Amino acid sequence: MNADVPHTMRAVVLDGPGPPEALSILEIAVPKPEPGWVLIEVKAFGLNRSELHTRLGLAEGVIFPRVLGIEATGVVAACPGDEFEVGEQVAAMMGGMGRTFDGGYAEYACVPASQVIAFRSDLDWSTLGAVPEMLQTANGSLTVGLDAQPGESILIRGGTSSIGMAAAVLAKQREMTVLSTTRSPAKAETLTAIGVDHVIVDDGNVAESVRSLLADGVDNALELIGTPTLPDTLRATRVHGVVCFTGMLSNEWIVKDFYPIEYLPSGVRLTAYGGDAADLPATVLQQFLEDVAAGRAVVPVDRRFDLDQIQEAHAYMEAGQAAGKLVVTT
Repeated sequence: MNADVPHTMRAVVLDGPGPPEALSILEIAVPKPEPGWVLIEVKAFGLNRSELHTRLGLAEGVIFPRVLGIEATGVVAACPGDEFEVGEQVAAMMGGMGRTFDGGYAEYACVPASQVIAFRSDLDWSTLGAVPEMLQTANGSLTVGLDAQPGESILIRGGTSSIGMAAAVLAKQREMTVLSTTRSPAKAETLTAIGVDHVIVDDGNVAESVRSLLADGVDNALELIGTPTLPDTLRATRVHGVVCFTGMLSNEWIVKDFYPIEYLPSGVRLTAYGGDAADLPATVLQQFLEDVAAGRAVVPVDRRFDLDQIQEAHAYMEAGQAAGKLVVTT
């Protein structure tokens, strides 16, 4: 254990489902890592819809009280198993963080070593804090979920979400043709600024707009809204094209009375991506951070908050106002 690690820390604790005001900043004990676990001094963490689901009582298997947060970025404070060096820059995500054990909404987080990825970067922590889960999900959706190939086309349904914007950045690096949706015409410029080729204002009939641009439909589609828009996204995709169900911005993720022959357009393939830290190779994370530092890629951060503003940050996330990632620094 680093001798500088205090005995207590500030953490955001949720005693049970409720509004943003249910998130309390408390002084609690700093966790002590067992072998195979890593104690991270958290510098910043991103906000995620899954944490909103937990706060609203929509997530299963959560034991309260709980420190939320499915990701964290910072430096290693202790590592009994020597998987990482004290002081090393790391990102951690998933694996039960913020659900089955306390997560990243704190000054320190104790996580399994298998969920930790080391990196080196001089970028500021508020930028680094936006990257881990966003990049993991976007990269995993493109690779594992879609197997998207250079030069293909992709429709991103929910384009101004943090994952949607990260997916657009990665897709343009693959020289793909990117179509992204937004319900707000005012956010169109945000998408074109990161390289989106065609911005489609989502009026519920995106398939028609897509096929006016690509008559046969897109090669790939990334569904980030959820089941309400999935049928239309499927109709926007060509025969033998692939739709990957990754996000649930609508908070609706179950297809009721699912009858595949009626629901799925002939020949269109539907997959899904859930993801884990193992789906983000350290080389991919390191290369992305270097690309950002060199100006070859961008991290779509909408707003930055500090820990004392966690209630405000959650209210902003719940209102769906963001175009990009929300980040909290400790």
